[in-house]
Amino acid sequence: MSELRQNLATKEWVIIASERAKRPHEFVEPGRLACGEGPTWEANCPFCPGNEEIDLEVTRVPEVGPWQVRIVGNRYPALSEAVALDREYSGLVRRISGAGYHEVIVESPLHNTCMALQTPAAVTRTFRAFIDRAWAIQRDPRIEYILFFKNHGRQAGASLRHPHAQMMALPMVPNEVRVRADQARMHFDEVGKCAYCEMLQHERTEGRRIILESEHFVAFTPYASVSPFHIWIVPTNHVASFFHADTAEIDDLGEVMHAVMRRLYVGLNNPDFNYVIRSAPVRDLGSPYLHWYITVIPRISLAAGFELGSGIYINPSLPEECAVYLRDVDTSPLDRMAGNGTH
Repeated sequence: MSELRQNLATKEWVIIASERAKRPHEFVEPGRLACGEGPTWEANCPFCPGNEEIDLEVTRVPEVGPWQVRIVGNRYPALSEAVALDREYSGLVRRISGAGYHEVIVESPLHNTCMALQTPAAVTRTFRAFIDRAWAIQRDPRIEYILFFKNHGRQAGASLRHPHAQMMALPMVPNEVRVRADQARMHFDEVGKCAYCEMLQHERTEGRRIILESEHFVAFTPYASVSPFHIWIVPTNHVASFFHADTAEIDDLGEVMHAVMRRLYVGLNNPDFNYVIRSAPVRDLGSPYLHWYITVIPRISLAAGFELGSGIYINPSLPEECAVYLRDVDTSPLDRMAGNGTH
């Protein structure tokens, strides 16, 4: 029978529709374009080496010689660093000028690669670039929240194939972030524990939804997963902000994220997906009740009217079965492809 489950940390409800549940292998979409196929360079791609728009460049790694990661301003930014911060609150008007940052992190010089084909060191390099850029931006007094995210594939919102992530720095804290923070604070006030630490403790004790575990991170399908193969990657050490992750943690995160991406790539045939780094607002970096983590959502099911109207997602899969499926994926075939995308 179907059941409603609540996320211990966010307090959000989902419906696990077991009566309509698919087996994990039924979510595999055949005939998808594989990473490594097609050219490594495209003449009309703005992210490929030689096509760089230097006036948009923020930084590159390394600074001298051929780059491996570049951060550039978005060609069509939703927010602009050049805009002065202005607020208006009058009657129905609640307005803030579009001051902020909207940047693109180009993850590799190779046009046709993806995280699953990169090395763990390359994935780590991207995360280090995130953190370095975040520390520079958080000094801007206008900025209240910094969000890093990745759209992979058309169903996830990507308009270009070249591997890239994005960063947006906002002059306010989004309502969803505030609501989750309020829930975490109330949980902390009631039981004296970080809700995310407690959730992680229960998941590790039960073990059924764990995909993999490392020295510093646990990757699992949450008890109240919102969709098939919904994954959280959570640091075992209580840290409110992603920007405070130390060198050892970021090295480990690159390994864990790489391993998760390989399992998704092989197990679900290179699905479109989003990942989001959920971190504390700039003014709450040392919070005792906030706990940063990465959420990965493969785009293999669609939200419809019920989800839009209720805020409750219907998940046609069992998180426990999804975790077993991903644990058992044989990623060795990717080792033969790694030469196509190691940057």
